[in-house]
Amino acid sequence: MVKGRGLGRPGWLLLGLVTVVVLSVSGVWNPFPGVWDWVNRSDPIAGPGVLWQQRVGGTPRSVTIAGDAVVVEQRTRVEAVRLADGGQLWERKADWSAVAGADQDAVVVVGKLLTRGYEVLDPGTGITRRRDSAAVAVWTWRNLLLDARCPEPTDCTLRAWDPRGTDPLWTAHLPGVRSGLLGDNPDLLDTRRMNAVRIDDGVAGPEPVPGLLGFPVDGRVHVLDTSTGRVLTDIEPDRDERLSVVGGRMLRITARSKDGNCLYTVSGWDPLTGQEAWRRAGVNLGTADAVGCLQRKDPLGARSVLIGVSPDGREAVLDAYDGRLLLVTDPDTKIVAVDDRYALVRAADKRSVAARELGSGRTRWSRPAEGEPRTALTLPAAVFAERKPSRLVALDPRTGTELANLRTAANALAVGPHGMIIGEGREIGYVRFGAATGGPAPDGDGSQPEPAGGGEGPPAQQSCGPKQEACSDTK
Repeated sequence: MVKGRGLGRPGWLLLGLVTVVVLSVSGVWNPFPGVWDWVNRSDPIAGPGVLWQQRVGGTPRSVTIAGDAVVVEQRTRVEAVRLADGGQLWERKADWSAVAGADQDAVVVVGKLLTRGYEVLDPGTGITRRRDSAAVAVWTWRNLLLDARCPEPTDCTLRAWDPRGTDPLWTAHLPGVRSGLLGDNPDLLDTRRMNAVRIDDGVAGPEPVPGLLGFPVDGRVHVLDTSTGRVLTDIEPDRDERLSVVGGRMLRITARSKDGNCLYTVSGWDPLTGQEAWRRAGVNLGTADAVGCLQRKDPLGARSVLIGVSPDGREAVLDAYDGRLLLVTDPDTKIVAVDDRYALVRAADKRSVAARELGSGRTRWSRPAEGEPRTALTLPAAVFAERKPSRLVALDPRTGTELANLRTAANALAVGPHGMIIGEGREIGYVRFGAATGGPAPDGDGSQPEPAGGGEGPPAQQSCGPKQEACSDTK
């Protein structure tokens, strides 16, 4: 007699699924909302110290703190959340976005690929403040927005705007700005920043606009005064020369091959008078490839300073305005981060990092660090991404006081006056400075008191460069 085999495992699973569907449709029991909540649940990206955590619509390409909002650029859209609690403020479709301005004067600029024009949005509401239908490129800084209209490839008009302004501050004409539809912040001839794993390249947010900008057009460099819109000069580099515009000067960097070595010379020129202001020989600014002397990269540095290597292998920080040596390191030490105030220098034994003040060379503070520290300098904080265990640490750049110390594998995405945004995948969170270290209690609105001069950084006048060239009149 043949026995029946029963339903078997697949049959019982199918029967169970049919039963759950029947109960759900009849209203007796519906497990699906709970199941969906479980699937969509976010794991904490860090331990105590994260004020809030939020899942955004896609993996962020950039994150910027803009006043009371956090602007998150994704592949096909941009959204903003409240800095206070992470609640969504608005979202919209966009292929690129950038933030101009700072604090309560910030705006969000959005546009679409292969489409002329852009819109300027309020970061708190997403409402359009201004709309343009013809620009092919936009550049954004803390105190200026620049756009380019090019009715012909060799005929472009630059217009400068206050980030929240409705009328141009000035216009200028150039014979092109490269070619095509360029979107936000196309490359200019300036400095190449140091980068660090787990710290976003744009962690510091928009920078102040330099006094001079260098536009590459058809093999020539056009130097523009950002205070007046006047094009001061245009020049074609020699075959063994690279030009860059940094710290109120036009740099002419040469690299000549001799006996299998590259011989470097860098000089700073006044673009208005055409006179050489300073010259240094033997300093390698990292512009040439490892093999050969062909210069394909911008010089290494930040804001108005340059990082160079002398023939004896020691690293130095130069003032781009007058060529002064602001800092010369000891043998076997290494500069791992720099701005126009401080340099973070790894010790020769690779066990610590010290903050050195540019100009005086004085050591402000020192802390233990791993062999290859991952770090970045912003105005409010020096950020370290540590391994074994994975941590994000934020320090006051002036004193080394710990502002935040989190056990997390997340990345540092943006730093603001009172805290930083961290993220992993689609999850982002806000770390308030002091909250993760037992520091002073914040104000009732969730922020710490801001000292005179603005934020955790130095007074505003100290952010203009060692010679104050970014704030001076370059006419």
